[in-house]
Amino acid sequence: MYTFKKILLSGVGAAILSITAGCIKNDLPYPPIQVNFTDFMVEGQSRTAEINEELMTVNLNLGEEVDIKRVEVLSYKISPEDGRVAEGALPNVIDLSQPKYVTLSLYQDYVWTITATQPIERYFTVESQMGEAVVDVPGRRVIAYVPKNIKLKELKVTGIKLGSTASKMEPDLTGQTVDFTQPVEVKVTDYGRDAVWTVYVEQVDATVALTQVDAWSRVAWLYANGREGCDNGFEYRIKGTEEWTKVPSEYITATGGTFTARVIHLSPQTTYEVRAYSDSDVTSTTEFTTGAEPQLPNSDFNQWWLDGKVWNPWTEGGEAYWDTGNKGSTTLGTSNSLPTDDTPTGTGYAAELRTEFKGVGSLGKLAAGSIFTGAYVRTDGTNGVLSFGGDFNNRPTRLTGMARYNCAPISHVGSDAEFADWKGRPDTATVWIALIDTDIPFELRTNPKNRQLLDPKADFVVAYGEVKYGQSIETWTPFAVELDYRSTSRVPKYIIIVASASKYGDYFVGGVGSVLKIDDLKLEYDY
Repeated sequence: MYTFKKILLSGVGAAILSITAGCIKNDLPYPPIQVNFTDFMVEGQSRTAEINEELMTVNLNLGEEVDIKRVEVLSYKISPEDGRVAEGALPNVIDLSQPKYVTLSLYQDYVWTITATQPIERYFTVESQMGEAVVDVPGRRVIAYVPKNIKLKELKVTGIKLGSTASKMEPDLTGQTVDFTQPVEVKVTDYGRDAVWTVYVEQVDATVALTQVDAWSRVAWLYANGREGCDNGFEYRIKGTEEWTKVPSEYITATGGTFTARVIHLSPQTTYEVRAYSDSDVTSTTEFTTGAEPQLPNSDFNQWWLDGKVWNPWTEGGEAYWDTGNKGSTTLGTSNSLPTDDTPTGTGYAAELRTEFKGVGSLGKLAAGSIFTGAYVRTDGTNGVLSFGGDFNNRPTRLTGMARYNCAPISHVGSDAEFADWKGRPDTATVWIALIDTDIPFELRTNPKNRQLLDPKADFVVAYGEVKYGQSIETWTPFAVELDYRSTSRVPKYIIIVASASKYGDYFVGGVGSVLKIDDLKLEYDY
């Protein structure tokens, strides 16, 4: 009887739709559901595609062997599944020497931009060269420098590479003695295409030059150009003293006539003098001043206060440099990031971060206990929006601290397909640190519809490091997170430190019962 009524009503609905379709205009708007690339793979890809759903961009990193004008598309995924690629918009082979625009559709059109990054190592060196040669890729020219007393007519080429690993060069100058009194042309054949490069060698008066000094707190990075094959190095001293200290050779690296040094064990907030040398030639003196060694507020996690159900890692009315996800977790339960008197010394407090399920039955979500520098901004449904980062413009070398961990098996795997078979695996705790130079703190969003997590390889990341625990640590154990810097000269604006009982908690993946305790965080500034 129920089936009959259902069929009858369906038929009536269809009849009404048929009758009215010609005379009633449907003004109901289609829902704005953005169609996104979630994965993209091409032949010769060197790492996972960088996908930004907010900007609707895909950036692919290609190996040298790939012809960027003929990149073979292996596979891609889009979400939602009923979205589609506009007809003819994405052939099997695409030219990524310039941006490729692809339209994805579902009710509305969304134009995505696909780009490629292809780092190709190019270099040129001759005997007695000063510093690295200037390699002008768009202009297809190379400029190298030698001291004025070096004859250009008979210069030995010690190294040259102007194309990909598969390129051919005519004539091949490697190891040849060449007359550089006039520019020399070289034909480079790459991917079946020819390009003519012009190589210039010029004489300069200076034989050694100090080009850059980057002073941190207890470390300084020195850069200079000298003569290849000579005794190249640096000397330094505290300003006002007489004796120079030579930088040990094990702290100096050289590429041709360019040489770099890392000077360690310096004193903070101290002015030094430095000079570079190449054999008996010495540069004039340059001054630099080292920075301070600040520590972060409440990095021993002794300060907490309870505001209703929400534990906050600062004193009432005090400085809120750290925050937790408690404002979100307490919408369905109690705080899961809170103080504990279980500490390495038996005094004060530590941070206890618990992974718990908040809610009843299927009506709820996994909440991974976490603490971070920054602020919890708001709750988006049952998801969090966080402001990651505290003001900071120094350059530490590592983060140390104490930790202990109870590792539970993963009990919840969220909705992302990549975690579907993870149930039962050991959970993973993490402590990570990032220095960024964005104008404002990084906004993290956990909602799958507009999820935004920090990518350690993003351009705005100055340095990054992490430690992970995939098994229980029964007693308090020291840890150290080494910072890997992309640049010695970039100064960060914010520091992000995150500790979580479940590394993939942003995807709502983790094990109920995982508990990470951390204490006594400290920034170190030396190597």
